[in-house]
Amino acid sequence: MTTPIDGRPLEPGVRRDFTEAMSYGDYLRLDLVLSAQQPLSDPFRHDEMLFIIQHQTSELWLKLMLHELRAVRRLLADDDLSTALKGLARVKHIQHTLIEQWSVLSTLTPSEYAEFRSFLQSSSGFQSWQYRAVEFILGNKDEQMLQVFEHDAATHALLMELYEDSTIYDEFLRLLHRLGHPVPDDILNRDVRERWHLHPSLLPVFQDIYDHTRNNWREYEACEELVDVEDNFQMWRFRHLKTVERIIGSKSGSGGSSGVPFLRKALDLTFFPELYAVRAEIGT
Repeated sequence: MTTPIDGRPLEPGVRRDFTEAMSYGDYLRLDLVLSAQQPLSDPFRHDEMLFIIQHQTSELWLKLMLHELRAVRRLLADDDLSTALKGLARVKHIQHTLIEQWSVLSTLTPSEYAEFRSFLQSSSGFQSWQYRAVEFILGNKDEQMLQVFEHDAATHALLMELYEDSTIYDEFLRLLHRLGHPVPDDILNRDVRERWHLHPSLLPVFQDIYDHTRNNWREYEACEELVDVEDNFQMWRFRHLKTVERIIGSKSGSGGSSGVPFLRKALDLTFFPELYAVRAEIGT
């Protein structure tokens, strides 16, 4: 069979009739996904579609990231470090996609955004519960944030569960303890609802791992994977900050925050401070 000028031939075995069979669109529920973009601007503003799709796709990637991080936490608790590292590798790829997405939103100019910004009313990315869920499971817990979601019982319950449960870092430190590393008891038995802060007593534990990598290769690899995750998170925060600054400058956020100054403060937040602090001790 020769190839027609306008394209390739449809192979005989390719299904054509989906009257009683599942199609690609059926499986992905594209009827729901593609009907979820409902611009509110009136008259309709062309660039609102970009804004909506940017944030909806980000939420889908956050959903997958949270799914993977929960699995990683469970795998660490089950002493399955190898599979947990595979999960963290996937999380890193998701993060790279989220970081790169900011370049698309950056094509939105201040004038274009001003045409539909008022239609957002009080909604803001600050209210993304999935973003808060990811921060909670990584260790940046803040009880005040729970108040933002009290209007939604199901979401509030999910965040409360993550708030009261162990973090990725908690489970990693418990695993280190089971592998024979001298993680202090006060850290193993800490109140996991508290936001993580630097514990100097952990530095000798990590210094030993980094000074004797051949004997602690799995633990060493896990430390570096966690550093990668934090680096990516900080890069995402920075790109978020610069995109917002590019589009709205010094204006306040639509949800009531100060906008760029509020986002800049987030750059000082850290999930795994000891993994950075130990670098000053390695080789000394």
